Amino acid sequence: MKLLFVTPYLPGPPIFGGQRRIHGLMTNLAGAHELSVIALTDGYEDHSVSEADAKHYCRHVISVPDKFHRLKGRDKRLTQLRSLVSTRSWERMIYQCDAVQRTLDAHLLTHEYDAIVCEFVFMANYRFRISRLRTRLVLDEHNVEYDLLRRTAESTRFERRLFHSVNWRKLKHEEVRAWKRFDGLTLTSRRDQQLVQAEVPSVPSAVVPNGVDVELFKPRAEPVAPQTLLFFGAMNYYPNTDAALSFAAHVLPLLKARHPNVRMRIVGPVGKGPVQDLNGEHIQVVGFVQDVHAEIARAAVVVAPLRIGGGTRLKILEAMAMGKAVVATRIGAEGIDVRHEHDILLADSPADQARAIARLLEDDALRARLGHAARETAVTHYSWRASARALDEFLRELATPP
Repeated sequence: MKLLFVTPYLPGPPIFGGQRRIHGLMTNLAGAHELSVIALTDGYEDHSVSEADAKHYCRHVISVPDKFHRLKGRDKRLTQLRSLVSTRSWERMIYQCDAVQRTLDAHLLTHEYDAIVCEFVFMANYRFRISRLRTRLVLDEHNVEYDLLRRTAESTRFERRLFHSVNWRKLKHEEVRAWKRFDGLTLTSRRDQQLVQAEVPSVPSAVVPNGVDVELFKPRAEPVAPQTLLFFGAMNYYPNTDAALSFAAHVLPLLKARHPNVRMRIVGPVGKGPVQDLNGEHIQVVGFVQDVHAEIARAAVVVAPLRIGGGTRLKILEAMAMGKAVVATRIGAEGIDVRHEHDILLADSPADQARAIARLLEDDALRARLGHAARETAVTHYSWRASARALDEFLRELATPP
């Protein structure tokens, strides 16, 4: 099949969660299909390395640079304020790029595809000038975005709550409308699929789980740093910011009372702000690293203390694939087929999280047992090869005439 992926960034080299999903699926589909990509990219950055990477598995690699959708700081806040009086969601406003529409129009005028896969609902609002007799439109939902914003609105301070409370309702209207326009939808979890089916039961859907490169993320024979916790991910993503701040304020003090030498490393892209300000005696804010595998390998325990979420968290799958003992909230582990006390420890309250982590710091055999079972779960159920196979089967079903 000839497949076109329409994405909000180029797939690789993969650094953060959404990019890892797109890269993992595309590279594992490339052996059986002809792939192309049209990507909306950050107009402030050079994308030559990412373009070269994509050319290894794509026939056409088209990057459309744009600066507006990468607004930061004061400009971002002003745009969010303006969006409050608009009928459109903030996401719809910033991801609507005329250059992308012109690129799609020109490319689809001369190229035909069996399926066009849109990554995220943010890329689903473009017009696709295609023959619906031949080309299927598929939306890959990394999260049900309105549900993620709704949860954010319920868990944040007043000014953010006001914005998200208005915005998630507009986004839900746009998202459900997009679901009705597409021939098929893929979701990362059964819970997200149920949200879709409640709104559009007639549209075909399939769960295509997030995965992990189980050959790249595997146990390493490296010494573990005693009493060291790791929380990793994009710290410029609000659910991760919230998790880091909450953990530092409510869980770490309880843990320090029992383990005075405990240290936490926060790894992932982070700008100036409250997470960076956590840097101190017991918390090291490392920021972005080239080799996250080394950070995971050195950690005694990996934590995922998220209070807000949607879809599934790749950070948990990557830690599991490396044979690490993980302590996560139930929202953090949502959508992943894990079992408490078998391949993960689940704890929600600060006191329960502190107790679970303390157990692991004090019991090497428990850490080893959980890590071994976690690796087995990741390899058996969450390799990118298995996820790509699920997407491949769904695309072939959609392409088969009834």
